[in-house]
Amino acid sequence: MVTIERKGGDRTMDDDGRGPGPRPEGGGDTNADRRPPEPLPYEGVWRFTAPSVDASVPQARHAVRDLLARQGVPASDDLVQGLLLIVSELVTNVVRHAALLSPMLAVEVAVGAEWVRVSVEDNHPYRPTALEADHAQTGGRGLLLVTEITKEAGGVYDVEHTATGGKVIWAALPLKPAP
Repeated sequence: MVTIERKGGDRTMDDDGRGPGPRPEGGGDTNADRRPPEPLPYEGVWRFTAPSVDASVPQARHAVRDLLARQGVPASDDLVQGLLLIVSELVTNVVRHAALLSPMLAVEVAVGAEWVRVSVEDNHPYRPTALEADHAQTGGRGLLLVTEITKEAGGVYDVEHTATGGKVIWAALPLKPAP
């Protein structure tokens, strides 16, 4: 079973991901006008870990789906389905290619006022790349699919190394459809 924890307690993230920051005191301070707006009820960062096994793929997908619904994230059905497919592909990659060096994986969901970001972290140092579509093969197109879903939604994705030598693969999609 997967349990999602909210990172940082009740701390929420604003659009640039840095958090609310210091707030000036005093009623008439001109800096008060520059305060970031109060976070929306659905904004925040949640993280969970799971073993790098096949059963974690649907568990991760269901956990993310349930989290988005529970928090009331204003995402279209198409966006949610795209995010769930991205989560499935990224967790599957860990299970198939990184489990030997990374028996646990982490999934993080960060929601801002105008975007949602999902990331999957493992401890394997290999940095994958999207392969070309080969119609003769039955697999190997996961990152190509992630790239296309992200691009179609008007979002971005990347692979980054962690301080411990592993990697995080993430995709951030806008909550409003791309024009």
